[in-house]
Amino acid sequence: MSYEMITVEIESGVGTVTLNRPQVMNALNVQLTSELGDALDALDRDAQVRCIVLTGGDKVFAAGADIKEMKDQAFIDMYYSDFPYVKRDCWRAIDEARTPIIAAVAGFALGGGCEMAMACDFIIAADTAKFGQPEISIGTMPGAGGTQRLTKAVGKAKAMEMCLTGRMMDAEEAERSGLVARIVSAEELKAQAFKTASKIASNSRPVVMMVKEAVNMAVDADLSDGLKFERRTFESTFAFEDCKEGMDAFAEKRKPVFKHK
Repeated sequence: MSYEMITVEIESGVGTVTLNRPQVMNALNVQLTSELGDALDALDRDAQVRCIVLTGGDKVFAAGADIKEMKDQAFIDMYYSDFPYVKRDCWRAIDEARTPIIAAVAGFALGGGCEMAMACDFIIAADTAKFGQPEISIGTMPGAGGTQRLTKAVGKAKAMEMCLTGRMMDAEEAERSGLVARIVSAEELKAQAFKTASKIASNSRPVVMMVKEAVNMAVDADLSDGLKFERRTFESTFAFEDCKEGMDAFAEKRKPVFKHK
């Protein structure tokens, strides 16, 4: 399927989706989020795609929601539509995807752009990356997870300060605070994100899905329930052909050849 506001490539088990609205700093509007949701759903259903990279431009990942599209909305409009940038399309697709999604962020990830990056499974940041929730400066507040995911990632104090002041966090602070997994040079961002995604894609697809589910379980479950879920999930991997292949390959000092079943 062809898209106007994103591009999609598939290579070696990795699907790369690039936000492509450079004239407005990849501002998120209903069309972009709809296209993104459609693409992510398709990639998640594709058995040949075992990891997804979501990225933007060299100077901006996404600068937030398209204010021109939003500014004339009244409360009743937003209420009845349930804020389409949040509930529809890409947000549901990111939340429900069983395939890991890596956000590769260079430049500005602000407002909805920051929220979109945080919704992914983890973030690899260029050294030029800047994260922020500046909605307070235009008389509103985060509405797509900014007060929630940011707080879970960096803690109450830092999230409260950023949401109340609109201050941006650079890549180094984001890594120290636990918002991003690691920092790479801007020149190497896409190559390093693809390399990481390829490593994930080389593993057993069903086990990768189980690991993602187990780690996400840890975010909301108490430790006792999380450990029980992990143990039962671990035990279930012994039903896979890939588990036997992986252990046989280790014993025989060779690379495993996974069949993803």
